[in-house]
Parts: sequence; structure tokens; C-alpha cells
Amino acid sequence: MEEEETRRCGSVPRMHLLLLLLLVSAQPGNPELISSHSVQQWAKMLGMELWTYGKYVTRRDELLHRYKEHATVMERSGSGIVQDMARDVKDMMDLKISAVKRIMDAAENTAMSHHDELVLEHDYLNAKLMVPEGEQVPKGGREMVLTPNSHFYNIPVNTSVSSVHVPTNVFDGAPDVMRAIKWSENLDSIFTNNYRMDPSLSWQYFGSSFGFMRQYPALQWKQEPVDLYDCRTRGWYIEAATSAKDVIILVDFSGSMTGMRKEIARHAVTNILDTLSNNDFVNIFTFSEETQELIPCFRDTLVQATLANVRELKGALEELETKDIANFTTALSRAFELLQWAREERYGANCNQAIMLVTDEVPAMYEELFQEYNWKDLPKMPVRMFTYLIGREVPDVERIKWVACANQGYYVHLSTLAEVREQVLQYISVMARPMVLHRTEHPVVWTPVYADVTDPKMTDWLWEMKECAEQKERFESYRRDKEKFDSKEEQDRRFAKKLRRTQDQTSGDLIKYQLMTSVSMPVFDRRENATRVANLLGVAGTDVPIQDILKLLSPHVLGVNGYAFIITNNGFILTHPDLRPVFQDILKPSYNSVDMSEVELMDTENEARDLTDAMKAFRDAVINQSTGTVTLDTRYHFDGMRRSARMRRHYYYTAIPSTPFTLVVSLPDKYGASRVHGVEEIRRSLAEGQNIMSYFKGKNWRVHPDWIFCKYHYDTEHPFDSAEHELLHFLERAQRPGWHWPLRRLFTPPERQQGETAGRGGSGRARTRPPPPSNISPGGKNGKVDKDSYYCDRTLFLSLLFDAKMTEGFSQNFTTNTQDDSEPMAMFMVLLTRKGLKEHFGITVSFIATHTGLTRWHDFPLGLDPEDATVEGQFSSHHNRATDELWYRRAVEQHMTQPDSFVYSVPHEIGHHNDTLITASHALFLYKNERKAPVAVVGFQFLQSALFNRFMNITSYKCTGPNCKRSCSSLNVACYLLDNHGYIIISKNLQETGHFFGEIQGYVMQTMIDEGIFQRIRIYDYQAVCFKGDGVTSDATPARVKQHILGWFFDWLVSRFFWFYVQSSLQDIWHMSWAFVTEEAYDAYEEDTTESGKPGDRHKRNEGKVLINRTRPQACDQYVDLYQLSARLRTASDKPSRVTSDKKGKSPTNNNRYDAKCNRPFLIEPVDASNMLLVVVDLECEIPFAEMSVIPSEVSYNESLPCHRIRGNILPRKTLGTCINHHPREKEIELCGRANRPLHAWSGLILALLVWLSATG
Repeated sequence: MEEEETRRCGSVPRMHLLLLLLLVSAQPGNPELISSHSVQQWAKMLGMELWTYGKYVTRRDELLHRYKEHATVMERSGSGIVQDMARDVKDMMDLKISAVKRIMDAAENTAMSHHDELVLEHDYLNAKLMVPEGEQVPKGGREMVLTPNSHFYNIPVNTSVSSVHVPTNVFDGAPDVMRAIKWSENLDSIFTNNYRMDPSLSWQYFGSSFGFMRQYPALQWKQEPVDLYDCRTRGWYIEAATSAKDVIILVDFSGSMTGMRKEIARHAVTNILDTLSNNDFVNIFTFSEETQELIPCFRDTLVQATLANVRELKGALEELETKDIANFTTALSRAFELLQWAREERYGANCNQAIMLVTDEVPAMYEELFQEYNWKDLPKMPVRMFTYLIGREVPDVERIKWVACANQGYYVHLSTLAEVREQVLQYISVMARPMVLHRTEHPVVWTPVYADVTDPKMTDWLWEMKECAEQKERFESYRRDKEKFDSKEEQDRRFAKKLRRTQDQTSGDLIKYQLMTSVSMPVFDRRENATRVANLLGVAGTDVPIQDILKLLSPHVLGVNGYAFIITNNGFILTHPDLRPVFQDILKPSYNSVDMSEVELMDTENEARDLTDAMKAFRDAVINQSTGTVTLDTRYHFDGMRRSARMRRHYYYTAIPSTPFTLVVSLPDKYGASRVHGVEEIRRSLAEGQNIMSYFKGKNWRVHPDWIFCKYHYDTEHPFDSAEHELLHFLERAQRPGWHWPLRRLFTPPERQQGETAGRGGSGRARTRPPPPSNISPGGKNGKVDKDSYYCDRTLFLSLLFDAKMTEGFSQNFTTNTQDDSEPMAMFMVLLTRKGLKEHFGITVSFIATHTGLTRWHDFPLGLDPEDATVEGQFSSHHNRATDELWYRRAVEQHMTQPDSFVYSVPHEIGHHNDTLITASHALFLYKNERKAPVAVVGFQFLQSALFNRFMNITSYKCTGPNCKRSCSSLNVACYLLDNHGYIIISKNLQETGHFFGEIQGYVMQTMIDEGIFQRIRIYDYQAVCFKGDGVTSDATPARVKQHILGWFFDWLVSRFFWFYVQSSLQDIWHMSWAFVTEEAYDAYEEDTTESGKPGDRHKRNEGKVLINRTRPQACDQYVDLYQLSARLRTASDKPSRVTSDKKGKSPTNNNRYDAKCNRPFLIEPVDASNMLLVVVDLECEIPFAEMSVIPSEVSYNESLPCHRIRGNILPRKTLGTCINHHPREKEIELCGRANRPLHAWSGLILALLVWLSATG
């Protein structure tokens, strides 16, 4: 018994020891290793299955075989393309110039015949008072037939007449204004005739020097919340009225310039800045005892008057303080010396120069100073002096007026804010005098890109309204559920929403802003007795929508991933695929001065704005309008700046003659030099008995909605529901006898019409110009276009027919597939029924898109029969743009490193949704005669949940015993499928779907980057918008709100008397504190009684949580690090028979570094025939924390962006050729200014109102 007890007791320690060993063996750091061989097999099996499946459902082999039999590959000549496109753009622009010349001639002739007419009253079509039929007619208004017109962006218009817009600050009852409105009605016949001759014409207009604008066609003018528009401040008016100019503004900020004088002076300077454009240069000096630049970093230079620089100058005006006594001698000397330097160095505008002196008194004449700087070469004076006398009670006006008159300038007296804008604009007519006196020369001016009638000053106001709406939402949320508002979940939601808002630099409704360039010409008063006045009657012009220009830069000719863009003489973008002018539906602060070097990013590790010598040379050649070619290594972003890549590009450039523009064509390396050629001749097909209409049977097809196959000139007379209906219409018409191919959408201007035939070759755009009668009305005498005339792109049309024939059977039942493939997986595919395909792989649609813009698809609707499937809301609704689709462009690029592979992607940050779709695409390339070119892209969409299930089946072991190998089903193993840019396609945590892998496993991602598995590509965004705090946090109280409302009520009363004051000083109103108090802000401070019975106590405690910090959008530079899978990994995963080591025998995956010591706690393996990477992470290892993000960050320059650019990155520009700044007869003109009568009656009324308000307050 004792022995038995001893044996039993002795076994206890042994059992404890065994348990201890088991526990130790189970501790982290000593797990069974994950088999790298297993991971390799998983990736191979998954890749093989997806590749075979993808080939089957897309009919990849069958389609490729067809194209190889019937199509060929030809050279694409970049030099020929750029020459052809430049010629087309020039032809179109010549038509617009011709139309403007006719308006100008008619205006000058009509004005001469009506110059003595006295008009005290005239009933005209006021655009603000015009209403459509059926609406209530306002007082003085008129009912008008207005019809939505697709050519004019579906705005209701009347193409029979024009309408007149009168700015808020212009009195239309003045005799001179009324007379000009009346005689300009005669322009209606010119407008309508122009439109008949060229139906592609957009808005036509005449802007009068009196301020009104006559616009054709007539429309109802609506601009909310206030009408800021004045044609005389628009670029097309100012640049045509005056040649380019250097302007120095001297602002007196001595001790006497206080109170209202200071505000008037600031407002005058602001209005002067509003009249400058990208071709002008400016600087502002403030002077009292000392003379200083308004912005210190602008010292001793002139800065280009871009929106960004003007915005910086306006902002600096807010912070000035008055002091000391004004030293005019020093200020004037500094200004003259700087302008002299600019002339000698050929810097700046190199044409007109002016000094704008803003002061309340000039103590002397300063004749010696003018003799030294401005009167050396009389009668010519290099600098004009414009003087602005500020204040009601001024001791002497003779000296300041003499200063202006003696220097070919103009003097005005500004005593109220309301008159500032009108008086500031006087200087434009003065600077136009040399042009008017020359009379015979009318410069043709092209503007930079701009947003139709939108005023750039509205950006700040619109942003304030968005923040007010956000503040209102927070107040309402707080009042509805205070506990929820304070919860962590709600705070996280608000933070994520704000982060997304600031991160997404590509969002915005561009359709809301119609981007334009305009061509304009000055209109002169040609009366002989008017030469002593040299009146500028106004400016005639027409808009050229950027979309119209883009249609001439035929994308089908450029091919996938090729593009064209146009650059101005300043190096700024007119058109470019990466121009992003809108941010959250608001125009960016400097949207129209984006430099070409800011969008064409070189593949270099240089710091921000550090241009390579190659880029500088390329830019110089472009702005100087040279013709040539260059090859550069670039990096670019796409997919909303979430992905990036590198590409070698070939650039071809040439000038667009008689314009300040240069056209550039960019083609990708290798495949960009070739194109697929295949056409289906209609006559031959009909002769062979083929029914070409059968190529387009059914509903499962689309064509690119923006490409022009055939189109009527008067598209409004021939409306179509869709691009498909339009194509079928012309396809049916092409089969009729007598069909011909009028290839030109453009016509020769009447003044130089002649039958011309010009062959164009070498670029794939070979075309012959038909004689003009093919596009005009019978007889061709009046040059008017017939209502039924049309034009076609014959090559594109016939190539589309060819593609339709090649892909005709794409939607047939898959059970009839005849592909001969003995692979087991392929045989399995053939045996699967349609239902089996859906259930096994979750497929929803397969598709093909061709290089000619045709897209076909085949639906596999879940739970529906094919006959019940509808195309609405499915694939075709979102993916009908063929070569412009992201999956198309990515597939073509993928082909260059992995020809036999599909590209897989999921929506970003989609998280866990049962209906999340994965898009897979694969490029079909033709190889012939040592050339290769993409002909189409095939693909399919399938449920992410189906791939997840298949992934887990492949990567998991059905085993529960102690010796089971670890797999993706193990709790201590995390498995991921990543795409080639590091985004998660499959994760065991479904919420991580679509997220950047570095945000989930930062250490693992960083290790892969360090090992060269992923490459970091830094992208600089030079069009970014950042948000600077304005120091205001809505610290209102009920009492302060009431004070604000009282102030608002007072200003409202004043505005009712000074109804034009709102127009002229809206910027001042924006900066007044009452502008920020809205109805919702007042409601938010409604008394909240707490348990203590004291109203507002609880609100005060939560005030900081509810109120937002106001911001102001500012142009800034940002950078973001994006990632791309290394080419060696992508090459290794091209085919199932891949090699797994490089030439040195080293595995590209570095999986040999994974060991029991957790030196590398993960394994990777590229998934065969795909862009995916399998990552298996060992969670038994202690993985360090590493934070990674693909959220852009601001580049810190320790100064404002304009200052940084002016210090070390001044890029050259080309001076415009036209400069008219002197005429010997100008000295005969005596008119050089007038004083304005103070409005004493209004002053008395305002004083009475002030007394009444103080008595009742």
C-alpha cells in the first residue's frame, strides 16, 4: 500500500512537469511556423482559378483570336497628331474671331450713326426683370418665351433676341447709358446671323464702357445671393481694353487716413486689384514716414497678378494701422525706380506702367521728381499717374489733380464707399486711349481659363455658408440628443467626416462651373471730333467653352493613357486632364493659374517645387511656342489621388498660330506609338448582304457619351435621348443612297472662304477638307449652315462598326462556348451552368470595352432570369466611358509588366457590405510587325463575399487535432489579399475591406517598403486647398447676438437707401462680424433651463463642444506618399509557371527571413496572374506599432505660398506680342478727371437714422 501511494505521489510532479512543458511550448515566440510552401500553393491555386475563370466569362481567347485575324497594328505619329490638332483648334478659334470682328464692326458703325441722338427713356429687355411665360412679372419687367437649350447648358434662352445686364452700381436711366443701350439693340441681327453661320458659337456679348452688357441669346439673369457681376471687371473686357500693365499702388497710411478714409482707401485698392489679370504685374506700397511693401517678401519686385497673389495682397490690407506723417517724395521715388528697373530688365508686363496714388492730400507738385523719372523723353511718358483723393472735406484738389494730368493719368475724388468701383474703373478708359487713337488696330485677346459668370470673391462667402450649415447641424444634433452628441462614437463620426472633407482634394461638381476661355476685341469711338476724348465704347466678345476645345483633342486618336493639353503664354493651364478647379463644389482660390510644371510631375526625389533642368527646358520651349518633342520620366496620380505610378512619356508640342496658346500631346512609352486599325466599310458590308444594324441589337451596349461619331451642327434641332440613339440614327441614314462623309465640324470664316483641299497624314487622322457647300445652305452665298447639315469622324465611325462586328456575340449564352481547353479548371467552367457560375463565383456582369468607345456587357443578375434584368442602376450606368474608365487604364498599364493577368480592385474604405463588388479587368493587346497596341479591355464584376469564401476555403485546413498546421482559419494568423497599391481586397476582418493596408498593419507595410516589395512614390499636389483659422469661434452670447442683430438691422436700412452699396462693398460686409450671425446661430443660443433653474448654464459648459472653429480656404501645397508593388514581384506573378527567385537565386518575397524568432513576422506571395499580393501575418509574434497613412499633408514653407514662390521659383513667361501704350495725339486730350458731388442729403438721412436708433436702443 505504501509503495502504491509513493508511486502515486511521485507521479504528481512528473505530471506537473509535463503540463509545464506543454504550457511553455504554447507560449508566444515558440509557435509552429506557418509553412511558406503552403502560402505559395495558396497563392498559386487562387491565382490559377481566378485566371481561368476570368478568361472563360470574358471570352478572352475567342475575342483575341478574332482581332488577330481581322485587325492590324499601325504607327501612331505624335508629331502628326499634334500638328493636326493644332490646326483644328486654330480653325475653330478663327471662326470665333471672325464672329467677334463682325460684332465689333457693327458696334462701331452703329455708334457713329447714333452719337447725337438724345435718349431720355427707352424700353429695353432687362435680363434681371425678364421672366419666362407663366411666371409673375415684376414691376418694370417683361414676359419672354424662354426655352431650355442644350447648347447653352440647358439654360432657358431666346435665340431671337439679346438681353441686357446692368450692374447694381450703374444707373440705367442716365442719358448716355440709355442711348448706348438703344443703339446696341442693332447688334441683335449680327448675333443671330453669327449663330446661323456657326451653330457652335456660345454666348456672344458686347460690354459697354458704361457698365451694361448686351448678351445673346437672351436669358433671365439670376445670381444668388447678390449680383456682383460687372463686365468691366472681367478678364475679357480688361485685357481687350488695355494692353498688359505694371501697376504700383501707393497707399497713404499716415495719421490722417483714419476712420472712413481708411476704409475707402482700402476699398479703392481692392477694386484696383480686381481689374488686374494674369498678364499684369503689381505691388503695393504703404507710406507714412517710411515707405514699405505691403507684403515684406514682395520687396523690390513686381508680382504677377494671379488670383493667389491678389488674394494675398487683399488679406494684408486688413492688418494695417495708420501713423506718422506722409513722406510723398520717398514713396514716389521708390515707385518710379522699381518701374524703371522693370523696363530695363524687361521684367513684368513690358508694356503699360502706372502708379496709383491713394491719399487724402498731396502737399506739393513734385515737378523735379517727375522730370527725373518720367519726363526725360517727352512727349512720351513711360509711367501714368492715377490719383485718388479720399475724404469729403479736402483742403485742396488742384495739386493732386495736376499730378495726374501732368502724367497722362486721371484724377478722381472718392468720398463714399458706394462710388469707389465706378470711379476706379475710369482708369481703364484712360489706358485705352492709345489704342483708340490708333483706331485701325484692334488687338485680339484670349483670356486664361475662367468660370463663366462666377466671381472668384464668392469663394470665401460660399465657404462661410458651408460652415454655417455645419454649425447649424451641430446645434440641431446637440439639441436633439445631448448625450449622443457627447458620445465617443458621435465624436469619431464627426472627426471622420471632417477628415474626409479635408482629404478629398478631387471632389467637386465641375458641371456647376462652366469653364471658358473668351476671345474679345476693343470697340472704338471712330468719330473724327472724338479724337480729343478717345472714347472706348466697350468690348465685343464670345465665349469658347473648354468642352468645345476638348472635343477637338480627340481622345480616340491619342489612345488610352494618352492625352493633350493647352498652355498659355504664362505657362498656365488652359486645358489639362489633371486641372481640378473645384473643391467641395466651390472654386479653388487660385484655380486659373495652375502652371504646367505643377501637373506634369517628374519622376524625381527632389523637394517640392524643385524643378529638374529637363522640366525647365521643356516648359521654356512650350511657352515660347516652339515645335518639338521630348521624352521624360514622370510620376502621376489617379483614382482620386489614392494611387500613383511611374511612366515614361513622349511629349510633342507646337504653337496654335495667332493665339497665345501652345498645344502639347503626351503619349505613353511603347504602346503609345502604335494603334489598332480595323474598319467596316458600310457599302461593302451591304453589298455582301450583311445587316450592320444587327451589330447593335439588344440593349446591352453603350458608346462613349462624349465622343463624336456623327453629329448635327444644330443639335438642338435634332434632339436624341442618348448617344446610342444618335449613333443608330446616323447608322441607318448612312445606308441610304446619296450618303456622304462631311468630315469637318468647322467651316472657313466667310471673309476667307475658298474651296481648299488639304491632305493630312501620318497620324491616323487622314482627312480631306470638303468644299464649303457641303456644310452650308444651298447656294452657299450667305454662309449659313443648313438645319440638317452634319459632320462625322469617318475613321472613328467605321472603326466602331468593326469593333461591334468583332464583339457581336459577347452576350450569348456561355453554355455554347466552343473554346477548346483541356485544363481541369476550364473543363469545370464549361460544365457549370449559368446558375452555377453565379453561385460558385458570385459573378454579376462580364464586359468588354474597345478602343473605339464601345462597351458591351453580359448580366448575371443575382436571383433573376436574364430577361428580367434591367440595365438601369447597374454596370452600364456607371461604366460607359470605355478608355476613360479607371479599370481600362489600369489594365493596359498592368499588361506592360504582367501580360497574362487581371487587375482586381474594390471601392475604397467600403467596409463590410454583402453587395460589395470586385472589379477585374484584363487588356487585350495585338502584336503585329514588332508593334503592340491595346485593342480592348475585358473584365467582370463579382461579389467580394464570394471571393472571401473561396479564399478561406483555399487557405484553411479542416483539422482540429493538436498537430494541425496553422492556416488562415487559425485565430493567431491574419491573412490579407492586397492590390498592387496596398489596398485590402480580402481580410478576415471584413470592416477592413478597401482600406489602406498601412493603416491596419503599419509595421508589416513599412517592412515591405524597406525590403523593396512596395515602392514609395511621393506625389506633390500643387492645387491643394488648406484651411487657415480666422481666429473666430462664434463666442456669441444672447446679448451679443442682439447687438449683432441691431447692427444688422441698421446696415439693412442703409442698404435700402444705398441699394448699390451692397454691390460695391460686399467684401467689406463679409468681414463685418454681423455677417457671421445667422438665424440658426441665434436659435442655437435659445435659453436652456437646467436643474439649477439658471438659463444657459449647461450651454456654456458645452459651448466648446458645439461650436466649430471657422476657417478660410487657402491655396497650399500638399504631399502624399503612395505605394506601388515592385515590378519584380509583379513579373514573378505573371504566370503559374513563374520563377520564384532572381538571377542570384534570391527569392523576391524574402520569405526565408520568416523564422521562430519573429524577425519578420509575416509571409508574402504574389497571387498568380493578378495584381494581388497574399500577406500572411503571424499574430503570435509581438508586432511593433507603426503609423502609416495615405492622407495628404501640407508642405511647410514657414511662410505663405505666394512668398515661397516669389523667393526662389519665379518661372519665365512669354510677353504678349501686342502692346499699344503711346500715341502722339494723346497730349491733345484735356480730360483727366473730375470731382464728385457729396451726397449731403443722404448724409443727413443717415444721421437721423443713427439718432433714432440710439434713442430706441
